[in-house]
Amino acid sequence: MSAPAVPDGGSRLPAFVAVDLGATSGRVMLGVLHDGGAAGGPAGERAPRVELVETGRFPNGPVAVPRAGGDVVDLRWDVLGLWRGIVAGLREAGREAERRGARVRAVGVDSWAVDYGLLDADGALLGAPRSYRDPRILGAAERVYERISPAEHYAVNGLQHLPFTTEFQLVAGSDEAAWASARGLLLIPDLVTCWLTGRQVAEVTNASTTGLLDVRSRTWSSELLGRLGSEYPALTGLKDVLPDLVEPGTVVGPLLPALAEESGLGDVPVVAVASHDTASAVAAIPLGARAGSGQAGEGVAAYVSSGTWSLVGLELGAPVLTEASREANFTNELGIDGTVRYLRNVMGLWVLDECLREWERAGDPVDLAELLAAAADEPGGRCVVDVDDDAFLAPGDMPRRFRAAAETAGQEVPGTRPALARAVLDSLAAAYARVVSRAGELAGVEVTAVHVAGGGVRNELLCRLTAEATGLPVVAGPVEAAALGNVLVQARAVGVLDGGLDALREVVVASTELTTYAPR
Repeated sequence: MSAPAVPDGGSRLPAFVAVDLGATSGRVMLGVLHDGGAAGGPAGERAPRVELVETGRFPNGPVAVPRAGGDVVDLRWDVLGLWRGIVAGLREAGREAERRGARVRAVGVDSWAVDYGLLDADGALLGAPRSYRDPRILGAAERVYERISPAEHYAVNGLQHLPFTTEFQLVAGSDEAAWASARGLLLIPDLVTCWLTGRQVAEVTNASTTGLLDVRSRTWSSELLGRLGSEYPALTGLKDVLPDLVEPGTVVGPLLPALAEESGLGDVPVVAVASHDTASAVAAIPLGARAGSGQAGEGVAAYVSSGTWSLVGLELGAPVLTEASREANFTNELGIDGTVRYLRNVMGLWVLDECLREWERAGDPVDLAELLAAAADEPGGRCVVDVDDDAFLAPGDMPRRFRAAAETAGQEVPGTRPALARAVLDSLAAAYARVVSRAGELAGVEVTAVHVAGGGVRNELLCRLTAEATGLPVVAGPVEAAALGNVLVQARAVGVLDGGLDALREVVVASTELTTYAPR
């Protein structure tokens, strides 16, 4: 059981600020920790609960930026806009904590994976970081595999093939002027943490997505870095620009003085949480019978961290590095407390979101709730396509591309918007079912339930279709999994909570309303 939250100085509750950056939006969340009080349980206590309050939200997305001459367009992230939103959110978090009789005890940052910023010798950012959807990555992975085989990669980093892994981005950009001037490389959450504290570190859960980490030792791989340097001379010094690795829960340092004053938070510590947003989300998924899965304790629960991407898999104690696992394109990414997130990426709600954006661009927007209600009335199973096809990766006119994929696959082409939405969700649920089943086989475990967390929890139709496709009970919640996991790791890092993952997840159960969908 986690230690109960103790009011600060006998009067003020501990609070934590989670900066949670996604590929389509960023937000700042204040997490106030409340003492659970007596519950008559074995320890005579109920787990503390977290109250989450949004104190800042701002849009995000890749920005098309033409180069001089106009022949080349780069897709880059507006990190300065994100920073402006983060600082405003920190100020509001401090004010909200005061209103609630709480005191902010720490700050933590999580974000999407693989993308990075380059720093010069003075620690200044060398241009806006590129998006993983930037066209320069096309063909880079194949060029690398001609020199360092997929099997050699997998034996060390345990990663699935994704064309935009950091390693491939680095190869694609190794002949650019910015790389020649680079003296530091920081993944997006580490870049924000650096701007908060002045310190450069690499948190290990996000670093494990770069392709440059040894998944067994949880350290940078000298073997892969050496091979890359020998094959691509421009990358010879790559190991020198990579920062020191830290585990989740490491206190990186206090807020910089100017920022401490500007935000009103004072010199609170900044904690390296599980900075890959999926790692934070999985930390807050209650993977156990007490979470409401209805199981007797045998077998394990799979998870779906559902958002722009869906990450589908298992939490394991060691990586699975077999040839069968590599051929099935499963990845071994690192989690908190020495765990491994054994999973596959599924394209996720990006496909449906892009359909909505295309209709809005065309001047005929759709209400999502009404669309999903109409989609629920559509016959299911008439159109199921492979949503992981690279054809769905880029933005732009998703309805046309989805219908083209349906026609190519010999499926019934959806003729209406509700039929198209139903086909997208049927395809997603089928992908989830395939991945859950295969993960259990490859890891040698029996999967007895599926937990859905993140934005997809709000999509009741998708949760119901997932239960039907997998034949397993689906436990939905929490929605704000990444922010909640972020807060919990901070609270443990500064001593407000204690215990392992099970204890943290007891706090999740006390803080969240979970819904179970039974298979039909």
